Amino acid sequence: VELGDSAIELRGAGAPAEEELLPIDHFGELFGRAPAMQRLFAMARRAAAASATVLIPGETGTGKDLLARPLHAGGPRTGRPFVVFDCGAIAPSLIEGALFGHVRGAFTGADHAKRGLVVTADKGTLLLDEIAELPLELQPKLLRTLQAGEVKPVGGTETVTVDVRVVAATNRDLRAEVAAGRFREDLF
Repeated sequence: VELGDSAIELRGAGAPAEEELLPIDHFGELFGRAPAMQRLFAMARRAAAASATVLIPGETGTGKDLLARPLHAGGPRTGRPFVVFDCGAIAPSLIEGALFGHVRGAFTGADHAKRGLVVTADKGTLLLDEIAELPLELQPKLLRTLQAGEVKPVGGTETVTVDVRVVAATNRDLRAEVAAGRFREDLF
């Protein structure tokens, strides 16, 4: 969907290119009657019904979070946790502990264990805003969580099983980030 200089794109794997549009003028708090918006709403409704990982690319200020919330609320995980984490709003050195938690004694000052946001979002949805800001060295750990449903807290030796849907948002072109070596292709 393009509005002025802003664009939001939602792609469905294997979804038909064109479909009959229902006269629906909103999805969550997003409103629009233009055919492009109705296509977005139809695709978003299909995505909401599944538990698949979703990537929402778009420029800053286009309402990616407004699309993520009804993706969670309109699907099988409604009523479960919806946890938001902005990968660009925290120091890179603190992201691992925030997402995956830590065990007591994992580092100086870790006087008690803390569960991470991935575990907090168990059975629900985790919105990873600005996913392109996730440090390259943490991307394999997130990939493991997506593929195996496992989390290992910082300093821990045992994994925790989780069932979490990830909705990721970014204002960057992840294909270009992959080509530049700043984002893992297998995670993309």
